[in-house]
Amino acid sequence: MIILLFVVHVLIAIALVGVILLQKSEGGAFGMGGGGGMSGFMTGRSTANLLTRTTAILAAVFMVTSILLVKLSYSGHTQHSILQDMPSGPAVPAAPKAPKAPAAPAAPPGPSVPLAK
Repeated sequence: MIILLFVVHVLIAIALVGVILLQKSEGGAFGMGGGGGMSGFMTGRSTANLLTRTTAILAAVFMVTSILLVKLSYSGHTQHSILQDMPSGPAVPAAPKAPKAPAAPAAPPGPSVPLAK
């Protein structure tokens, strides 16, 4: 169930991005809707209204699927607090360990014979 809802959620996100990119911005960067005169199938105003409504509907459905995914993912979990894991008594510091005595340095190796090429 949660996997199906997640797939629908991702498809809605992709559709939402596509619809937003189709809208005409102030600078007209990616705007595909409108323009080209009044002879088109949809006029600029009706395209803007359709894209605005579609964006609002997709955004609402995206929020609903987001909330459902959160509710479904936490349905089997019990509440857990960090404070429950703390020890009940006062903490006693451990006694410091005595440092190890340094090992005696190794004797230097004897002279070596140069290798011939």
